[in-house]
Amino acid sequence: MRQLVLMRHAKAKRGSQKMADHDRPLSKRGRRQAAAMAEAMQYRKDLEGELKLHVSGATRTRETLDEMAKRRPELALSERADVDETLYTFDANALLAWLRRLPDANANVLVIGHNPALLELARWLCPAAPDGLPTGSLLRLALPDTAWRSLERDSAEGMESLTPEQASHALFKRRGPEPPKLDKAGLKRRILELLAHQYRCVRALEPGMVAGVDVEFLHQYRVNLRRSRAIGESVLTTIKVPGLKKRLKRLKRRAQATSDLRDLDVFLESLTESSPPLASRSRQALTRWLQARRKEAHAALCQQLAQPDYAEAMRDWWNLIHSRAFRQALAGVSNKRIASVLIERLVRHDQALAGLTSQSDDGAFHDLRKAVKRIRYLAELAPKRHREFLAGLKHRQRLLGDFQDLCTRQAWIEAFAASARHAPRRRRECDTWQAALEEKKRALREKIMALAPLAGAHGTALKR
Repeated sequence: MRQLVLMRHAKAKRGSQKMADHDRPLSKRGRRQAAAMAEAMQYRKDLEGELKLHVSGATRTRETLDEMAKRRPELALSERADVDETLYTFDANALLAWLRRLPDANANVLVIGHNPALLELARWLCPAAPDGLPTGSLLRLALPDTAWRSLERDSAEGMESLTPEQASHALFKRRGPEPPKLDKAGLKRRILELLAHQYRCVRALEPGMVAGVDVEFLHQYRVNLRRSRAIGESVLTTIKVPGLKKRLKRLKRRAQATSDLRDLDVFLESLTESSPPLASRSRQALTRWLQARRKEAHAALCQQLAQPDYAEAMRDWWNLIHSRAFRQALAGVSNKRIASVLIERLVRHDQALAGLTSQSDDGAFHDLRKAVKRIRYLAELAPKRHREFLAGLKHRQRLLGDFQDLCTRQAWIEAFAASARHAPRRRRECDTWQAALEEKKRALREKIMALAPLAGAHGTALKR
């Protein structure tokens, strides 16, 4: 099997009468695109093995390569590249003729070139090629293991695409859905526009999450799902909306489907920040094991997103929040009623906090964390009124979040230890690590139990 990666140069500056097209350099955005794609391509192993790298002689293609090389200096990309003026072409037939002249020993080829030649060649090789190829984007084609000179139309056996905005959440955010301006919005409009914005964010984040390169896509996807559900639950506590409870359960299932992947991402990131108390061989084995579990969890999530019922459920949610019945029901929601529900939640939170002891199981602390999140999302419906209160919640949420991360870490460590049935030394190392994490949990328990109640001053202010 041969692999052909067709990459369009990153964003270049506009041409002028004083500058030939061939000499156009990258823009600032283009440099960011190239850097992001270098990370993504290394993550997806596009830059490994006996890669033959070919670059057009144009300034913008060579600078795309240079920016990628700066990001991954250990790969020596610039030194390995062949700069070929033949690739400065916008004609797919010329590009195909060049491709057919490649030595058959070159099984893994990366071309950094120009549109429309790249996209038209991709379409000639694969009917499923996309309609466009934005700057900095690539198409990866799996080709039969035949001579390059024998390439035929529609011969590609598979194709994947990746854009800079799917590889980097920072780049995505620059062009992602614009948040609504709600400074002067009433409660009804705030709820409607927040839910609509969060829906648009969820759908826009899906391609980046499927690409699986930048974990921030998953984080933001979860945040927007949870916030939508929290707003819906807040509405449901004040008024009755036919069908809302059913839809909220669906949102909950979607968020839960991402939990394992999120926990694995957090665990893997923690391993890069501090080395676990394991022997070198055990650390390497743990990293490989976690990466394998992550790959499985990511594949399962992608499969769910591709199912027709997922798209149907999301469209159903959109239709509900834009329905006339929902808009009419929101007329019954008031700041006074929201404040009343918030006071009830603050009181229940304080009762749960007061009931915690050193003997309480982990679940009681997890329930408290969920309660704090619901309180925060409810208070965010009127952010100006609750500004100081919301700022004060951050420390509480961080403590409870750290406690949850320790618990999930323990669960993965136990699963890893159990997977090594005939490695007693690894089991002992994991048991020692578990004991150290248990001590950290004990310290966090003490800090959480020492937190002040929430219903005091803020509850009094809400009653005014």
